[in-house]
Amino acid sequence: MNKVQLGDSDMMITPIGIGAWAMGGSGYRFAWGAQDDNDSVAGIHAGLNAGINWIDTAAVYGLGHSEEVVAKALAGMSQRPYVFTKCERVWDENGEISKSLKGNSIRRELEASLGRLKVDVIDLYQIHWPEPEEDIEEGWSTLAELKREGKVRHIGVCNFNVAQLKRAQAIAPVTSLQPPYSILRRGIEDEILPYVLEQNIGVIAYSPMASGLLSGAMTRERASALPADDWRSKNDAFKEPQLSKNLAVAAKLGEIGARHGRTAGEAAIAWTLRLPSVSASIVGIRNAGQVKGVIGATAFRLTQEEISEVEAQL
Repeated sequence: MNKVQLGDSDMMITPIGIGAWAMGGSGYRFAWGAQDDNDSVAGIHAGLNAGINWIDTAAVYGLGHSEEVVAKALAGMSQRPYVFTKCERVWDENGEISKSLKGNSIRRELEASLGRLKVDVIDLYQIHWPEPEEDIEEGWSTLAELKREGKVRHIGVCNFNVAQLKRAQAIAPVTSLQPPYSILRRGIEDEILPYVLEQNIGVIAYSPMASGLLSGAMTRERASALPADDWRSKNDAFKEPQLSKNLAVAAKLGEIGARHGRTAGEAAIAWTLRLPSVSASIVGIRNAGQVKGVIGATAFRLTQEEISEVEAQL
């Protein structure tokens, strides 16, 4: 499988990585509904066996549980994939989530993540959100210190705009940016992507299938039946009038993918990988079977005519 260097790091990563958000399970505000840990572990193993070499998680996913599941999946492996995780979203004993970029808070988060992941060092440690914005400098300075101390190998950010990236760069280089990016969510194209390409900041896009909308498996019936503890059940993209428009885009992706023996999801992921500024995409996986529907995106690319064809649906 072809690999690409992530920003200024020494990491050569595969075009897609395993996203572990849904593996956090239910019971917190941003859950994807109930999730079986054995399915999660099987999904990770299937992805790694297919050649994927990195996993992206976060402390807040399942309030620590996603990191624990990743550790369970990687236990005993002699050749481990890269493990990326995030800080800044913290929670109290009641599970209430808040935001902190204070240095002491980030250090506590790191130690907790190291313990849950059962690793000695994090390959890529990321600020999850630039919040509170007034503490960006303190937070990024702390990540730079953790890198110098050898507790993390590389440092990156998520959901930052160009102005916020520049504030971080004034302190220490930014290896990577993790933004939302799909054919339905293109806000990073005009300013952010040209900037990161110029600055050699790697981009690992999240939600390339728009949280399942473009996977080919989403239907009106399934959208209406999403459980109350799945955050998507409250999201406008999964409700009318947006839902019909989004499913029409998914149908066109499915049509294009089928010409090549690929799924709609693989076509959606391939669309995000068409630009040199996007290093790779994070693909959420909940079970082993889902790997078969996305792994083809590591090699499949849309033609310019196909890109125009699907974008005409917007």
